[in-house]
Amino acid sequence: MTQRLSPSQIDLEAFKTVVESPSPKPKLAAEMHLGIPLYAAADLAAHLGDARRAALLDEWADVLLNGACVFAIKGAAKDRDSIDHASRLFERIIAQERESSAGSGDHFAAAGNNDRIWNSLEKHALPDPQNFATYYANPWIDAAAEAWLGPRYQMTAQVNLVRPGGKAQRAHRDYHLGFMSQAQAAQWPAHAQALSASLTLQGALAHVDMPLASGPTRLLPQSQKYALGYLAFHDPAFRDYFETRCVQLSLSQGDLLWLNPATFHAAGENRTADVARLINLFQVSSAFGRPMEAVNRAAILAKVAPLLDQFEGLERQALVRTVAEGYAFPTDLDRNPPVDGLAPLSDQDRLL
Repeated sequence: MTQRLSPSQIDLEAFKTVVESPSPKPKLAAEMHLGIPLYAAADLAAHLGDARRAALLDEWADVLLNGACVFAIKGAAKDRDSIDHASRLFERIIAQERESSAGSGDHFAAAGNNDRIWNSLEKHALPDPQNFATYYANPWIDAAAEAWLGPRYQMTAQVNLVRPGGKAQRAHRDYHLGFMSQAQAAQWPAHAQALSASLTLQGALAHVDMPLASGPTRLLPQSQKYALGYLAFHDPAFRDYFETRCVQLSLSQGDLLWLNPATFHAAGENRTADVARLINLFQVSSAFGRPMEAVNRAAILAKVAPLLDQFEGLERQALVRTVAEGYAFPTDLDRNPPVDGLAPLSDQDRLL
């Protein structure tokens, strides 16, 4: 499709037809729950490092593009001490930022309902590079990002803390076109609408056990398939339908959740009295797109590079891909000319 789009073209009945056509269980998933594939990290760890890796990553890409649009990896971060250490750091950052400002805005929710740390990647790495390195040397984060975006992705992250009583978000899609008004999004042709979702992967690492009452992300499986979704999520009728059909996964500390950014989704209401729902949200960008946040990767690399010798194999690969630019462009080709090929060396190339 190359034609221009209009909000008048959205069709709720067509959307329902897409959403209400379930996908079969993927081959390597441990189970399907509420239409969402769940993968067991303990059962698939060997796949990450041998010839079976390609099949696993291809399956995840198919889930994100043609299937449920979301999947979870249970037990993907086994070092609970590292997660708890990071949680304490994030809580200190939240307290400091609350003292220094009147509160910051949040996507699709009123300011003050959530505590948000923008650019938690950099704010984690600079004060505590050792914990950062242990935290991000995670082969499951790397594998999921590679499955959707290829090996030279760009990591950004934002922490979200929803306290008891925190209200739910409105249903939405995510960056790029998801962060525009309906009128703005309609200015982009249909082929660009389809491309947008291929440029970003949304992920989340649970820092605490998250029962349903704590309001884990509400999800609408299959909703990424609706071509007019970046216009439709603004419409009240589509949001009402989301409220009747959305599902939630309870998560345990260390579980990873991944979703196509074109998924209709929204954080839930925290109805507990004592669970502060702390989650680190990964917004991983294609090397071919613009990330949402400006990250001082040189400063992060200066802190983390001396620690790389502590890691090897897939953990080292995951950490290098997190901190160093894997794509050589844009660059000054006079100062950084191509070397033995069509492209200059990237920071990852030089580092390795």
